[in-house]
Amino acid sequence: MLTPLVALAASFVGAWLGATIAGSLKSSTTGAWVVMGCGAGFGLFAAWWWLYYLRRHPRLQRTLAVAPDGTPLAAVADEIASPP
Repeated sequence: MLTPLVALAASFVGAWLGATIAGSLKSSTTGAWVVMGCGAGFGLFAAWWWLYYLRRHPRLQRTLAVAPDGTPLAAVADEIASPP
């Protein structure tokens, strides 16, 4: 369940950097778009990178008790134990 937290933290960093850039712009509308774009871009990239990293490192998967796709092993075990 760390994926949303990683993406959220990265989006805040991206928005902060975007605000730093937007401070030098004359148009507040353009500045707002820059902040939103940087925040969204950083958040999406961080989520993609985290899942990419998680899929390729079995030790991290064991430590966090997640499947390669990031699903907690407890949720996977519940699906197997209770058939539909």
